[in-house]
Amino acid sequence: MSKHPHLANPSIGLGCMNLSHAYGSPVQQDDAIKALQEAFEMGYRHFDTATLYGGGANEKLVGQALKAHRQSFFLASKCGMAMVDGKKQINGRPETIRQQCENSLKRLQTDYIDLYYLHRLDPDVAIEESVGALGDLVKEGKIGAIGLSEVSASTLKRAHQESPVTAIQSEYSLWTRNPEIAVLQACQELDVTFVAFSPLARGFLTGGLMNADDLEEKDIRNNMPRFQAEHYEHNLALLNDYLSLAKDIGCTPAQLALAWLQGKHNNIVPIPGTRSVHHMQDNLDAIQLNLDAAQIALLDDMINQNTVHGPRYNAAQQREIDTEEF
Repeated sequence: MSKHPHLANPSIGLGCMNLSHAYGSPVQQDDAIKALQEAFEMGYRHFDTATLYGGGANEKLVGQALKAHRQSFFLASKCGMAMVDGKKQINGRPETIRQQCENSLKRLQTDYIDLYYLHRLDPDVAIEESVGALGDLVKEGKIGAIGLSEVSASTLKRAHQESPVTAIQSEYSLWTRNPEIAVLQACQELDVTFVAFSPLARGFLTGGLMNADDLEEKDIRNNMPRFQAEHYEHNLALLNDYLSLAKDIGCTPAQLALAWLQGKHNNIVPIPGTRSVHHMQDNLDAIQLNLDAAQIALLDDMINQNTVHGPRYNAAQQREIDTEEF
């Protein structure tokens, strides 16, 4: 972790996607800007966005909300996946990466992005080509460091030989353990920070979604198998012991999930996303919670790939990623 201390100060970042993308209707612009500013004021110093989110709208929000503080926070964004003519398109060609970076810089109202991820591996473009383009952007000072999202350990190793990779971002939580197969080990070997998105299992681990029928029509979770009726009923049963443990420890369910992640290894940075300022504060306060080895082991056994019902993604979503599967 020593090489990239800026990624872990504080050790919980803010995923900004929810304000504009994937979880139902976007938050009104003024409210979203206010929420981001309040997040900065309460202590968040790592903000994560992407070209894809809201078709560029999320980057604009982040730029507008935080431009006055640009020297005081760590800014991460992503390229290689964008909305093109209303459809999501994965494109990791060097010229696309360069153009998307220029567009991101404009929307974010900055002349550099601290960490720029390839959002998805393009199956039609060698990872070395995509990462080579990102390496050029580092040399030009447009980005500070290279990241990769939802890639396998073997792809990471190939990429790292082309140009040093600073961070890998993938889904990691009690109910999504895929990084434990090989990526976490590869990150430790290469001194790469692991950034965990959806560390609260897309809201499941907060205990706040007891009925998946309550989701808005446009919510991405409607298309995720674990949230569908035949699986969700089984998954909800896992929460009983989990919520009891949070109560016994004296923390919120969300804080328990984040503390578990931080207890797994010191080079993991969770970036929970939320629309609620109250939840932002609740998540940030998890920094103060340290679990002992027995509590971590208890959680490991309670919710894992063997106890959770349903795959992480549906078939179409699964085709877009390069991560290892159990």
